[in-house]
Amino acid sequence: MSAAPVPTDPTRPHPRATPEIDVSGVEGPWTFTREQVIDPVRADGFYALYTLAFSPLKTRSAARQVLTRTEFLAQMTDRLVDKYIAWDPDGEAVGMTTLTRHLASVPWISPDYFAAHYPEEWGRNAVYYLGFTLIHPRLRQQRFLETIIAVGIGALSAERAVIAYDVCAYNNTALRFSERIEDLLRRYPQAQVAAIDTQLYYAVRFN
Repeated sequence: MSAAPVPTDPTRPHPRATPEIDVSGVEGPWTFTREQVIDPVRADGFYALYTLAFSPLKTRSAARQVLTRTEFLAQMTDRLVDKYIAWDPDGEAVGMTTLTRHLASVPWISPDYFAAHYPEEWGRNAVYYLGFTLIHPRLRQQRFLETIIAVGIGALSAERAVIAYDVCAYNNTALRFSERIEDLLRRYPQAQVAAIDTQLYYAVRFN
């Protein structure tokens, strides 16, 4: 999973297209909606934020972490990808995370891997993938990352699902994303977090 702060959000105000999600027990002043399709105007606004937020990873990660505009807009209109959007008390969208159990819609992973390693959950259509998470910069110190992810995955514990995600080395070491997510998951006694794969990049330099 890639995550980065969102500088601002031009999509306010927004009439809620879906009912608010019950977030009982989740800390913070935010409300959340789950949407399947983001209309083109709002999608362009979110992409501008996404580009500003994720651009630093272009030089901090050897793997490509930034979706192209075409790829991003495809995610926004793909009904198989749930978009969890956070709203502040003034009605401004301040964050988004994506989640899907249709792993073929995630271009950078191998669905065959998860089918082979989690056959029981795969047979129940209960293998999910967290995509990207956008966070407004003023919320970086308010455990917002933990809150929006908890909203997306909290109900899946009862489903006995598998939830996978990826974190690049920079976000892992500098921002402690995997450590913070693991701390969040400890609230679910049945959750077992494990690293499932690693990819190393090498370079040969001839002087």
